[in-house]
Amino acid sequence: MRIGTKKKRALLVPAVAAAAVLTSGVATTTAALASDNPQPSLADTRAATYKYHDVSVAEADGYVSEGDECVPGMGIHYINFAQMGRMDPLKPDALLYEPSGNGVRLVGAEWIALDTDQNVATDNSPVPSLFGHRFDGPMPGHFPGMPVHYDLHAYIWQANPEGVLSTWNSNVRC
Repeated sequence: MRIGTKKKRALLVPAVAAAAVLTSGVATTTAALASDNPQPSLADTRAATYKYHDVSVAEADGYVSEGDECVPGMGIHYINFAQMGRMDPLKPDALLYEPSGNGVRLVGAEWIALDTDQNVATDNSPVPSLFGHRFDGPMPGHFPGMPVHYDLHAYIWQANPEGVLSTWNSNVRC
């Protein structure tokens, strides 16, 4: 079942509020992962997302397409609003797909953390990190209703000449 973009964005507001609560402890969560247990690696994330090569499995697990819009250098975003802001290296907030002759092809994953003061001019929030890499941001939302946030992309299924954790991947085409 497809959910329309307007309805998805309406679902985003409560999900964002929940994520704000979850991300208020981002630095603690990240530090806890690093100190209590070794943080999962990109290889672990790759293994955990293998099943999402079948987009119907991603949809069954709560990932919904942000429409058929493909962002050049990123792909089509499938977001799991219930997962957003949890900072789980094994359960990305979004999956990135590239259109192909047979539907879509998984190219990467993305994590999103909300900026606690919601001001792009400041970086008072603890800047989250995963895999030893700081998130990009703070940045404004990408559509009306999306809050100021940080994000991190990992192109674990498509080679990226700029590096696996670069925001853009010139090998992802729309």
